[in-house]
Amino acid sequence: MLKVNERPYEFTPGLRLAELARRLKPDADVFIVNGFPVPPATELQDHDHCWLIRRGEKMGLEEMERLLYARHTPGVQARIKDSRVGIMGLGGLGSVVAVALARIGVGGLLLADYDLVEPSNLNRQQFFVDQVGMKKTEALRQNLARINPYLRVETFDQELTEENIPLVFAGVKVLVECFDGPRMKALALRTALTRMPEAGYVGASGLAGYGENDLIRTRRLRPHVYIVGDGEAEARPGQGLMAPRVGIAAHHQANQVLRLLLGLD
Repeated sequence: MLKVNERPYEFTPGLRLAELARRLKPDADVFIVNGFPVPPATELQDHDHCWLIRRGEKMGLEEMERLLYARHTPGVQARIKDSRVGIMGLGGLGSVVAVALARIGVGGLLLADYDLVEPSNLNRQQFFVDQVGMKKTEALRQNLARINPYLRVETFDQELTEENIPLVFAGVKVLVECFDGPRMKALALRTALTRMPEAGYVGASGLAGYGENDLIRTRRLRPHVYIVGDGEAEARPGQGLMAPRVGIAAHHQANQVLRLLLGLD
């Protein structure tokens, strides 16, 4: 049995993708099998996952989900599309993590930050010049809607504390710490360990400047608790926060979130 655009289709030996398209979607001009683009002459195997897509097709919810299923390893999208992830801090880490998770089709994001977009944020954060002065929560919500309009986005634009974090983020599958300051980083980790033991946790420490790429690492502290960074490079005079290295760390965080959602602890 094949799966074609997430629907079952009877497999017959020798069937090629071009013939399948002729039967089911004659205007298709993009062909994907098991998450990888292939030519229409490809011979199909039993249990293949196939997608037939027409370039430029306007996407509703069903088409958007179909594209995400198409480009990801079979089985991945079904496991993450209903997941809810919390992000604490929407700066150079948090805004990039949010964009990455929106692009892969995570079902819902809870975004928390009480700051406004400032000109100094634009060197590394996922905001635009015309959004300066807006609440970060609302500006990022707008930007994510342009990427994935079917993403469920919740926002919290007040200061986070040890008391309200467990309430605000109740029910999230993974909690992502993206604060700038060490005090809030320590508070978030302590709160997660003592009051949210069921949630996965991905924090960050040491990502300033332009040091070596490979020093950014993902370290496992304990089951479902991870810290990303080099553990040393803090922001200070002469060593600022810059988009390339912050982005490396943010994508480490996003990938670790994905691994936790998939049960790869």
